[in-house]
Amino acid sequence: MADLSAKYKTFRILSPFHGEIFTTDPAIVEYILKTNFENYGKDIFMKATADSIFEVAFGVDLDILSGSNEEGVRFSRAFDDSDELTYRRLVDMSWKIKKYLNIGAEAKLKKNIKVIDNFVYKVIKTKTEQMQKSKDEFLDIFMKATADSIFEVAFGVDLDILSGSNEEGVRFSRAFDDSDELTYRRLVDMSWKIKKYLNIGAEAKLKKNIKVIDNFVYKVIKTKTEQMQKSKDEFLLKKEDLLLRFMQISDRDPKYFRDIIINFVLAGKVPVATTMTWFIYILCKHPEVQDKIAQDIKQAMNITEDITNVTDFEARLHEDMLDKMQYLHAALAEILRLYPSLPLDPKMCFSDDVLPDGCFVKKGDMIAYLPYAMGRMKFIWGEDALEFKPERWLDHHGCFHSESPFKFTTFQAGPRTCLGREFAYRQMKILSSILLGCYVFKLSDENKVPRYRTTINIQVDGPLNICVSARSGLHNP
Repeated sequence: MADLSAKYKTFRILSPFHGEIFTTDPAIVEYILKTNFENYGKDIFMKATADSIFEVAFGVDLDILSGSNEEGVRFSRAFDDSDELTYRRLVDMSWKIKKYLNIGAEAKLKKNIKVIDNFVYKVIKTKTEQMQKSKDEFLDIFMKATADSIFEVAFGVDLDILSGSNEEGVRFSRAFDDSDELTYRRLVDMSWKIKKYLNIGAEAKLKKNIKVIDNFVYKVIKTKTEQMQKSKDEFLLKKEDLLLRFMQISDRDPKYFRDIIINFVLAGKVPVATTMTWFIYILCKHPEVQDKIAQDIKQAMNITEDITNVTDFEARLHEDMLDKMQYLHAALAEILRLYPSLPLDPKMCFSDDVLPDGCFVKKGDMIAYLPYAMGRMKFIWGEDALEFKPERWLDHHGCFHSESPFKFTTFQAGPRTCLGREFAYRQMKILSSILLGCYVFKLSDENKVPRYRTTINIQVDGPLNICVSARSGLHNP
């Protein structure tokens, strides 16, 4: 599709059932995601063919994250709470006083950041010694880390699957990952409905995995329900995790909250882990960029001496320092440009329409924009579109500048803009700061080119073996 897009901004693939249109034209992306938003989305056909994104397998309505489910959006935006609170500082001249007194929004922000930071620091501390001694499979590490992080922050549950001490959490995570791959197979297996009816093959495995997932999630919901019934202090309840706070304002059956949990794990676990894996790989191919990022991190943290202890380094990293890491932010945006977690995003046309380039779209046609191909188009990014170049995101002052979301479509755009964008950036910055600030990464085999794994997201197929060594002056934590 990327090769076709280099020849044609928009192209049509013939199908006996309906039209299929694919585009990399930012004007068309803006048209379907914003200008004529109401005419493009999901209907019964899209849900039937999009089993790979858990709508059939788990009964999850992903429109909660796209913005069309009002109640779901209310909860989703709570996940972005820290960013909204940070923004208030721009309009509140007294925020420094509130921060000093630890009251109001600043107290809430401090609590949210502490939860995130404490978890990620625990993640790094658990793995640093193992990383120094061996070649590790980074996707597996990041998958476990992001799953732990989401459950810790959003649901108040310590999965601890990274260290493997929580057997129940490990089983849940393994079942979730296996289900992701099994549901994707339905797109290429025309007999999946027969297998599901007969309960054989991949469908039998999927059914078992869903049972493991449901048992774990419903146990979480039961625990939260009991916690609500025991506590009569509404103020204390509101200071707990996001799921508990949402359960207070929405009287729904457990299945609804189960769908909410699956939704958040699906949206946050794999994309961040996948992005971090490609990030480490690309930085191994560009050691000069890796060194620049390390320097950017040290400058933001005001570190002038060699790092000698990881624990001390962790203690010096604070929320306000992340915003100063402009080059790191640019490098993360650049990896998301070349390796967006979702390579293709399809929509359904609800009524006959004409696109900005004159292309006619019939009711029932599918139209998809291609984030992966768009990141490689020279007519969008210039002649150096295929190069990994963080500098393209920096102005002449070295400050990060964003691009149009209809050009940089990793987080969608318009009413469907990803609500967890800033949280994702923060999570990746914290992980990157400690990893790249303390360690140097190299490929064990410089000539090996990773292949793509066929799943919903662009994952690395097979192990990505990385050699890790301490930066100058660093001692074991």
